[in-house]
Amino acid sequence: MLRHSMIASSLALVAGLSALPAFAASVPANITAAVADASRPAQDKARDADRKPAESLAFAGVKEGDQVVDFLPGTGYFTRIFSKAVGPKGHVLALLPPGADKFAAAAKAIAADKNYSNVAEAEKKVSELPAGSVDLFWTAQNYHDLKNLPNADTVAFDKAVFGILKPGGVYLVIDHSAPAGSGVSDTNTLHRIEQKVVVDEVTSAGFKLEATSDLLKNPNDPMTAKVFDPSIRGKTDQFVLKFRKPS
Repeated sequence: MLRHSMIASSLALVAGLSALPAFAASVPANITAAVADASRPAQDKARDADRKPAESLAFAGVKEGDQVVDFLPGTGYFTRIFSKAVGPKGHVLALLPPGADKFAAAAKAIAADKNYSNVAEAEKKVSELPAGSVDLFWTAQNYHDLKNLPNADTVAFDKAVFGILKPGGVYLVIDHSAPAGSGVSDTNTLHRIEQKVVVDEVTSAGFKLEATSDLLKNPNDPMTAKVFDPSIRGKTDQFVLKFRKPS
């Protein structure tokens, strides 16, 4: 809704942040080439108009040689793009939490594909990764799912992400928007979460909110339907938050 966009923009200005609309992103050549790569599945490319991967990676600042963690990567939509964008000197870890075996097959398949030789798959806790080893920790449309796990402690999760990132590293969170004031009440029903919850939790772990983006905003989403509902699937209002670990 327009009201939510106005609130987000006002908060960004007050905090001295850069709120970046979709058209403001300048996409580097490594990302453009990664999105255009012929080895990407056709079904992935068909989703590009809605997911805006080139602009999203540019917003995150993905560079050649980066060490990237793609957390809960699903079918590997972003994993493949990261692989090409960071190049042979970079590395991508498709990371799943322990017990997420049923989601591991796609990640394992990508890691075994010679087109993506710089990709590895792992099923482990974030805290088990080497400290200070990651340039970018990326999670898209998954933060709300952490709230649905038994004994969920998302602040502890955010602190673990803080620990594995290099000084100056980026934590990028994309998720489906819930109405202002709803908090976490919709995480298990509609699979949405209020942006403020994520900002408050991640910054409490030591991160600085560097920028927000309206790249995936949809003012026509009433935020009342489950994100899998055919009426809104693929076109939900989403927030894009760029956090940075202080140097």
